[in-house]
Amino acid sequence: MAGEKSKIMVFGATGYLGKYMVKASVSKGHPTFAYVRPIKPNADPSKLGQHKEFEALGVTIIQGDLDEHEKLVAALSQVDVVISTLAVPQHLEQFKIIKAMKEAGTIKRFVPSEFGNEVDRVSGLPPFEALLANKRKIRRATEEAGISYTYVSANSFAAYFVDYLLHPHENRDEVVVYGSGEAKAVLNYEEDVAAYTVKAATDPRVGNRVIVYRPPGNIVSQLDLISSWEKKTGRTLKKINVPEEEIVKLSETLSFPDNVPVAILHNIFIKGDQTSFELTANDLEASQLYPDHKYTSVDALLDTCLVNPPKPKLAAFA
Repeated sequence: MAGEKSKIMVFGATGYLGKYMVKASVSKGHPTFAYVRPIKPNADPSKLGQHKEFEALGVTIIQGDLDEHEKLVAALSQVDVVISTLAVPQHLEQFKIIKAMKEAGTIKRFVPSEFGNEVDRVSGLPPFEALLANKRKIRRATEEAGISYTYVSANSFAAYFVDYLLHPHENRDEVVVYGSGEAKAVLNYEEDVAAYTVKAATDPRVGNRVIVYRPPGNIVSQLDLISSWEKKTGRTLKKINVPEEEIVKLSETLSFPDNVPVAILHNIFIKGDQTSFELTANDLEASQLYPDHKYTSVDALLDTCLVNPPKPKLAAFA
């Protein structure tokens, strides 16, 4: 599976992380394919624009639904590596991809859509635990199908959470702090998540392994983040504390899917699950495995916010 010759197919290519993944694959010289939903006459113009951008990059676009089994098998037969970035509501749809990959018989590596916590080593409040359980189901189904895999624990998307927690483009005078604000999270820039994933998906060392994205420059607490932003802007932000008990209660009383984000906030920024376990010599950590990749630290990302604040549209928290 020599790196540059691997043909990579991305599912969820026009989604929040999918766009980064396609571009990372192309930039590494991989023949890149995108399996996307058929374009409808009243399609969102941004989706049409995304298709045109992919075509300009030389990406092979295959339009089809995941229910079109024969089309899916035919598409997968053209590639070696599959990276899924399907959004949270579609995670169990990956059973269809697994079935088609097994039938195609050409896939040398599958990266299922996770890109959050290391699901086999953490747990959460019930609404979040349900998401983790779905990811575990896909892991077990992949293993049962005998497909070589790479499981990616990318922790949190940095641009998304910097925007969510600090609102840098709004010049607010106050900031919400969840719990004590001291729990350590891992915030990785989306472009780096994609770059590491493409590397890992074509690396024999990461076959049938979990890779954790925990670069030392990206381990921060809410209070760290706020302090850094205050220093960079010269402003003092009023901290509005939301106690843990309130978050737990919201997770129990809000209806689905509104209860999911608060359960995720609890896990990441109150419980601190992303750094709740020590990495051992047996673990694969991205920045150590790929020291040649110069990742964007949280501090560097905050610098870019001073002149060009991020305005991410939509992302799955985990």
